[in-house]
Amino acid sequence: MSFSLFGIGLSGDNSITFEEMENLKKSDKVYFEVYTSKWEGNISKIEELINKKILFVKRLDLEENSKKILEEAKSKNIAILVLGDPLVATTHITLLLEAKKMGIKTKVIHNASIYSAVGETGLHLYKFGATVTIPFPEKTNNQSPLSTFETIKQNRKLGWHTLCLLDLIAEKDKYMSPNEGIEILLKSKEINKEDDIVVFGRAGSEQPLIAFGKIKDLIKKDFGDPPFVLIVPGKLHFTEKEYLEFYRVGG
Repeated sequence: MSFSLFGIGLSGDNSITFEEMENLKKSDKVYFEVYTSKWEGNISKIEELINKKILFVKRLDLEENSKKILEEAKSKNIAILVLGDPLVATTHITLLLEAKKMGIKTKVIHNASIYSAVGETGLHLYKFGATVTIPFPEKTNNQSPLSTFETIKQNRKLGWHTLCLLDLIAEKDKYMSPNEGIEILLKSKEINKEDDIVVFGRAGSEQPLIAFGKIKDLIKKDFGDPPFVLIVPGKLHFTEKEYLEFYRVGG
């Protein structure tokens, strides 16, 4: 029948669209994966509106056991809800590709993601280079993430900003703090405590956070609840500088 990916945006259950709601009502089965960020919404509210039970799936279900879900889509209308936009994670693109190979009809409904929300910091979106993830040390055997450092180095050389996604283990409700991320970045020869950095948190919520300043002024600050990203600025346009000054921490 069909396989659909619906982005649920950044504002919990409040950011689900009318188009998505109508499509979910027509779906035979609805899954929800939350391993890419922190979910702050009310799943019961969505279930009540679409009159269906929503089943949570883990990362493993989509990356290694996706065949079961796609087999269901041969005879049913299957929908997967994804935090942010559904095509930010490559896992979801792989799912669409496999569905197409199996002759299953596919549908995507987009929504806001961190990639568009970072514009709230005042930084120009077209000036962002390749994105990196800062992994938890236990995932790298306590070794420095050299590929992350190299990407930041190349972006800075070109004057581009680097969006740094902070690692998470959703199943353990474990989210990397900006402070932990900064500590890891300081292991790179490219970053020092005199460098400027941007902390952007809780995008799309009623209490977003933007903090800009030298690492030495931000590294011990308590930023509150996740999720967060870090941005290593490249060459700043004068309007970017002016905007970020509203959020400067320290001197």
